[in-house]
Amino acid sequence: MKILIIEDEARIAKRVERMTRDFFDKDVQILLSDSLENGLIAIENNPIDLLLLDLNLNGEDGFEILQIFVAGPFQTIIISAYTDKAITAFNYGVLDFVPKPFDQNRLEQAFMRFTTQGKQSGGDVRFLAVRKAKTFRLVPINEILYIKGAGIYTELHLANNKIELHDKSLEALEKLRPVTFERIHKSYIFCWEQADKIVVEAGGKYSIQLKNGDLLPIGRSKYKEIKNKLI
Repeated sequence: MKILIIEDEARIAKRVERMTRDFFDKDVQILLSDSLENGLIAIENNPIDLLLLDLNLNGEDGFEILQIFVAGPFQTIIISAYTDKAITAFNYGVLDFVPKPFDQNRLEQAFMRFTTQGKQSGGDVRFLAVRKAKTFRLVPINEILYIKGAGIYTELHLANNKIELHDKSLEALEKLRPVTFERIHKSYIFCWEQADKIVVEAGGKYSIQLKNGDLLPIGRSKYKEIKNKLI
């Protein structure tokens, strides 16, 4: 696992690094950057799994990194005293916002969200960012009918019958999914507002039919839960 810490105060950066090593395996690779420019270079040159980002970097706005790499395949945890930016950060799809000053327990809560399958308590995203060449487009959550796993990527199936490819895996997006979305299969997350009915198919297979007619498979372990929620 590779983790990047972008923090301009050396004392805090070392503290975050120590707490990170205490929580994760000692063999985790941790990179440190003390500026916006160095952070951008580190992300461009390293396939990281987790970004720990301060929002005030020697007067520069760490949000620039979040805006540039919002569609990146890694997860982001903000560590900042600028709590007024927490809602905006969650809207961009960060995993957690740890306010300064913080202790080890609070940081470990954020790490638990990263290591635990499924969604934990926290803010809900309002859109997902899709990379387009050197830019990105923000896709409103309310335009997404369902999300399909496609290897290390995901397909966002939209209300206008378009499909957008997202850089994050299905497992990564599941941690961020709003409460209106549900993981119903190893390869599918769907929006409850689009549900029409459950279809029983030959061979004891189950699917959920959306209002637009699309059929999505339901995992056997999820069938009873989905059925009860639709009743």
